[in-house]
Amino acid sequence: MGTTGVAIVGCGNIAQRYAADLASYPEIELRGVQDVDPARAGTLAAAHGVRAYATMDELLADPGVDIVVNLTAHKAHYEVIRRALEAGRHVHSEKPLALRYEEAAELVTLAGERGLRLGGAPATFLGESQQTALKLLREEAIGRVRLVYAEVNWGRIEVWHPEPVGFYEVGALFDVGVYPLTIATAALGPARRVTAFASTLHPQRTRLDGLPFTLTTPDYVVANIEFEGGVLLRLTCDFYVDQRNTHQKGMEFHGDGGSLLLRGWHDFDAPLEIAAFREEPRPVKPLREPYAGVEWGRAVRDLAAAIREGRPHRATGQQAAHVVEILCAARASYEKGGTVELVSSFEPPAPMSWAE
Repeated sequence: MGTTGVAIVGCGNIAQRYAADLASYPEIELRGVQDVDPARAGTLAAAHGVRAYATMDELLADPGVDIVVNLTAHKAHYEVIRRALEAGRHVHSEKPLALRYEEAAELVTLAGERGLRLGGAPATFLGESQQTALKLLREEAIGRVRLVYAEVNWGRIEVWHPEPVGFYEVGALFDVGVYPLTIATAALGPARRVTAFASTLHPQRTRLDGLPFTLTTPDYVVANIEFEGGVLLRLTCDFYVDQRNTHQKGMEFHGDGGSLLLRGWHDFDAPLEIAAFREEPRPVKPLREPYAGVEWGRAVRDLAAAIREGRPHRATGQQAAHVVEILCAARASYEKGGTVELVSSFEPPAPMSWAE
C-alpha cells in the first residue's frame, strides 16, 4: 500500500513529540516541517533527517505530502487548516480547531466539499484507559449515567513554559477544557445547552525571564453542560491550581448503578476505577497494556489508515467543531449571562478495534 506522506506546520514544544511518534510508524513518512521561525524548523528537521520547508507554500507544493499536521499557535489554526484544505491536503490539527464556531464549521464544510479528511485534537479518548472507560459506559456497567464531573486544574503555565502569554490569551477553557469535553462527547454524543461562570483568580503573572504580564482572559471557568438524553456535565478548569496539589482531577461518570472514575483525561495509562453504588472503588485493568503518557501521533496514524482503508477516522473535524461550539457557548454564557443553546451535531467515533 506504500506510505502516507506527512508534514508538520508549527515546530513548538509539542511538535517534538508528534515528530517522534510519526517518524516511528513504518507506514508513515515524515517528509518535513515548517515554522515561522526558520531556526526552530531547522532544529526539528535535523533531529529527524527531514526537510525544513522555508514557507507553507513550499510545503504545500510538495506532492508527497498527503496529510498536514497543524501544530501552530491557537490563533493560527483556522488560517493554516483552510490553506491546507484549499491546497487539497488532508489535515489533522491541534486543539482547538478554531477559536470561533463559525470558523470551525466553515472548515468542516470546506473539507467535505473538497472530499478531504479533517481531524482534530485532542484525541486522548483513543488511549487505553479512556477506551476501556468508553466500553464500560457503552455496556452500561454503572447503569444509566446521569451526572459527569470533569476537573481541569492545569496549574500556572508561566512556571515552566518560556512563552506563556498565548496560552493565557486563549484561556484555560479553550486550551485544556477541550480534553474532557472531547472524551465526554465521545461517550455521550452531542451536547445541547451550556451555562457558565468565569473569573480571573490571579491577574498579575511573571514570565520565566522576569517580564510581568496581565491576564485579559479568565483563568477560571465553571460550565454546566446538558447532553441529549439529559445527562449533565459540570466542567471546572483553571490556570491556577496545580494537579499535584488537589484530589480533584480527571473525570467521574455517575450512574444509577454506580460510578466510573477516570483519574486522568490526558495520559493513556491514567488509573481507572469502578464502584457499585455506596461501595468502595476498585481498579479496572485496561483492555490492553496502556501506552505510558500520551502517544501524540495515534490520531494521525488512525487518520492515515482510515484514508487507505476507506473507513471513517475517529478524531473527526465534526466532533472537534462541536466541542468548539461548546467552548464558544460557555464563553458567551459567562460574558452575557444565561443559557446558550447548541445547534451542531456529529457521529460519535467508533471504538478502537481492540476496544469493540
